[in-house]
Amino acid sequence: MRLNEIAQIKTGLVLSRKKAEISYEIQASYRILTLKNIDVDGFFNDEPFETFHSNDQIDPQYFTQPGDVLIRFNHPHTAVFIGEEYAGLLVPSYFAIIKIVRKGFLPEFVAWYLNTEDVKKQLLRFQSGSMIPSTNKSVLGQIDIPELPENYQEAITILARLFHKEKRLYQRLIREKEQLFKAVTRQVMRDTQGRKRR
Repeated sequence: MRLNEIAQIKTGLVLSRKKAEISYEIQASYRILTLKNIDVDGFFNDEPFETFHSNDQIDPQYFTQPGDVLIRFNHPHTAVFIGEEYAGLLVPSYFAIIKIVRKGFLPEFVAWYLNTEDVKKQLLRFQSGSMIPSTNKSVLGQIDIPELPENYQEAITILARLFHKEKRLYQRLIREKEQLFKAVTRQVMRDTQGRKRR
């Protein structure tokens, strides 16, 4: 079934229309989702959210709600599922907001599927723009979403979460090993130079 048959697809806010240029224009401030908040696997990272100062109150349709799926319009077209803890973030226009409306399709599964290699290749085939490949709502709407039983969808999303958690642990371990290696080699260099001076 195509994405536009199971979901509503909207575009985030064009920020330039609402951005307060000087301090006295500020009517409201919002936490905003940026590209740096999402890693390539489609999960939120630990980067803090930036603040957007607006010259007006912004319509609620431009804020994340639990169960939403967001996808970047430009390469690498990363999709992310919005859980309760990430509700209320302002969504800029370089993201599409996908709201699943058809029963039998889990939003978290749809987000996972949109991050698969098959979908990325499909989006590249219909890319526009030469420097930074990008897509649009109508192309996104044509993506075929597999109709799997809900328990299969749930199993896949659980596995994806576990894999991501394990991957982050490995990455942290690598960073810690790298720091240890640097500290040890610095100490060896200091010790060696200290002996030469004697």
